[in-house]
Amino acid sequence: MTTDEPVIGAAPPGRSPLTAGPTRPARANRRGRAHRPGGEERSLPARVSARLGGGVVRAVLVLVGLFWLMPTIGLLLSSLRGADDIAASGWWQVFTKPSQLTFENYAHLLDNHVITNSLLSTVMITVPATLLVVVIGSFAGYAFAWMEFPGRDWWFIGVVALLVVPVQVALIPVSRLFGAIGIFETTLGVVLFHVAFGLPFAIFLLRNFFAEIPRELLEAARLDGAGEIRLFTRVVMPLGGPAIASLGIFQFLWVWNDMLVALVFADSKNPPITVALQQQVRQFGNNVDVLAPGAFLSMIIPLAVFFAFQRQFVSGVMAGAVK
Repeated sequence: MTTDEPVIGAAPPGRSPLTAGPTRPARANRRGRAHRPGGEERSLPARVSARLGGGVVRAVLVLVGLFWLMPTIGLLLSSLRGADDIAASGWWQVFTKPSQLTFENYAHLLDNHVITNSLLSTVMITVPATLLVVVIGSFAGYAFAWMEFPGRDWWFIGVVALLVVPVQVALIPVSRLFGAIGIFETTLGVVLFHVAFGLPFAIFLLRNFFAEIPRELLEAARLDGAGEIRLFTRVVMPLGGPAIASLGIFQFLWVWNDMLVALVFADSKNPPITVALQQQVRQFGNNVDVLAPGAFLSMIIPLAVFFAFQRQFVSGVMAGAVK
């Protein structure tokens, strides 16, 4: 047999050896589904979502974000307008009259000793309350996760039970206690109250995160001669950085934006910024040229803290979700 003779059963030229027919691209069947080369089919909603998953969805998300930020934008523009302009028209008029924008309100705000002292008071309350909760919660979380002591599980159950205790329940008893020991209406009293109610969540969060650290890693460090303090500072703290940063952001925002505890326990002559703004509204009512920049300044500081630790915050949230 020569090589020019056709092989019996072979496919004619131009036809697939598997289908014995000409190859054709994937096409849609009668139900409107597209055949894919691997035999898979994509439904009509899947194809529509794939086509709309680009520019259209992003444009919608941008519009939703702008709508969500509209009150913040309005507050910012109001803080940059004069009192007469605020009383005459809405903040959106600055887009047609940019000459209304001025920084005089912030200059007046810095001359208002009530607002400036309240900002300083807020910092003196927020920073210690955040640091104490992070430090004490870290030590306690490590102890509940990796140290053996009598009644450890029962103590942890008690800590978890404290999470459901509302702040309002403790206002009157703690007020009497602080009045008896002489720290009522002081910065120390406000800090201690925030620390006491922030620790249960801090211990619960950090204990669960520290418990996910591999035991082999801690045992290897103990074999190298590391004690509990060195093990905590050199191994646990670096690995728990995202969770600690997340806790710090949560605690900072809670204390900075608090008004109920500050209204009850803080010094009425030198209150935090939330109480000071509320008092300004009650006393003057129409001083929007001071209230608007004060409110925006009290909001922008925690936002700056959040964005400064945004990467650690996201890492802590994602790590907890994966684990």
